[in-house]
Amino acid sequence: MKAAFFGVVAEELIFPFPALSREEKDGLRALLEQLRRFLDAEVDSAAIDRNREISDRVLGELREFGLYGLGVPEQYGGTGLGQTAHARVIQELAAADASLGLMLATHGAIAARSLVTFGSAEQKQRYLPRLATGELLGAFALTEHASGTDAATIRTEARYDDEAKVWRLSGTKPWVTNGDRAGLITVFARTSRPDQGHKPRLTAFLVERAPGVESGRQHKTLGVRGVAVTPVHFDEVVLGPEAVLGEVGKGYKVAMAVLNDARLVLSAAMFGQARAIINRIVSHVQERRSFGRVIGEFPILKDKVAKMMADAFAVESMTYLTTGLADRGVEDYSLESGICRIASVEALWRVVNEAMQIVAGRGYVETDALERHLRDARVGFVLDGTNETLRCFVALAGLRGPGEKLAEVESAMYEPLKSFGLLRRFAPQKLREALRRERLTRAHPLLAREVVMFEEATEALHQSATRALKDHGREIAEMQYTQKRLANVAIDLYALAACLSRASAAIASRGEGGARREIDLVTMFATAAQGRMRAHLGRLEHNDDELRKEIAARTYTDKGYPFDVF
Repeated sequence: MKAAFFGVVAEELIFPFPALSREEKDGLRALLEQLRRFLDAEVDSAAIDRNREISDRVLGELREFGLYGLGVPEQYGGTGLGQTAHARVIQELAAADASLGLMLATHGAIAARSLVTFGSAEQKQRYLPRLATGELLGAFALTEHASGTDAATIRTEARYDDEAKVWRLSGTKPWVTNGDRAGLITVFARTSRPDQGHKPRLTAFLVERAPGVESGRQHKTLGVRGVAVTPVHFDEVVLGPEAVLGEVGKGYKVAMAVLNDARLVLSAAMFGQARAIINRIVSHVQERRSFGRVIGEFPILKDKVAKMMADAFAVESMTYLTTGLADRGVEDYSLESGICRIASVEALWRVVNEAMQIVAGRGYVETDALERHLRDARVGFVLDGTNETLRCFVALAGLRGPGEKLAEVESAMYEPLKSFGLLRRFAPQKLREALRRERLTRAHPLLAREVVMFEEATEALHQSATRALKDHGREIAEMQYTQKRLANVAIDLYALAACLSRASAAIASRGEGGARREIDLVTMFATAAQGRMRAHLGRLEHNDDELRKEIAARTYTDKGYPFDVF
């Protein structure tokens, strides 16, 4: 997607839509069939929610399936599954129960993955086999009360004792998923004092249960109640140099890299829940009768089901397009994984809300599964950073490339003789941009209308990004209204690219008739996305942003809502 901010269509990353080898597909299907039978027979989501825990019996069965080894290479006793297969298994778990999906996603896609990516040979040998068997449950401790997504305010501290040659870790991480049972916690701590500057040097540490490590009481969370989210306190915990994960002072890099991978697995979990809800709703609207016919025949309900389907299809397509990039060894898919996380969470929220409307009053009572789905869905908005923060990341990551190009050209303008070659290349480039639009050539011809929508939106994003950089310069980092709109366009654009790739593969494999469902969903999604993208881009120029800021400022001064009708 970074290429789209340049107005470039990176077809080699979009086409063909990823596919597993026959051997991988057969193995995954066999695992999923076995797992599905177990989940249907043994997992009681209502009981998990009511008791706020996953039973030891279910956890033991998950070990027997080898699911604690998700994210762990085969040489260390893990499944050795790639990102696509890993995500698909988590999707199945989350469809059965959101707590199961989140617990194992945290263990495998975050805790184990951090070791696989950044661990030394000794660290991998020491911990990965135990993580793979479930002897150790993994956790990830980054966020603090004052920090949220601002790592600069982290107060957990690790001081190096030169005399003893050890680190001494102190502080509290208030929200640690798997915090009650975790035997290995990846902890991020400040390794420079708060008075040594605004930006701390963060370091990641591998912390086992030991004297000084204590879990607090489980938080009474709104949803995903089967996962224990607890505070974990560290009181002068002694750690040897071998506990450092990665390099000293490079903990932020570790955290961001791990979360990029984790977001894809979390996106699959969100889709799994959405799919389960859709399946339930389809049964409901075909069975429930009103005014002499099944309610599924009413157009207003068909509209809801169609929107749910388009949302789910887009999220599934973009999630597995991106896991395919990871499996191919593409180095940087951070922007795409952030987009998937935002889109999947918001799509699930829309799906569950539409479902609640369809079942009406029965969805409002605790005995109905939709009430639980609604509570479970809320966690996605804050799991690894808020959607608002992620939107800023998507926009600024996309703008970085065009911004660097414009800065290069601006600098050249002040030294035209020295930079004549750069300017000579830049002028024809702008002329080419004016005369032609980047083309998407590998989509199937049956999707020509949607391809034009994609091409036009790509060019519009590029022009708007360039204009925003010219208008705001370095201040773009503070222009969050602009960032939000550009990010929203990028999200819809990437979803459309994924849908086009997937539908093209379906047409090539099964023909127009066999791919009719995919074609229709792409058509519906593209039409809606085009309207949204045009609206966001239009509001870059015509908006009431300053008025909104002024209203908010006055509300702060008034300390709330100041009016009373009487």
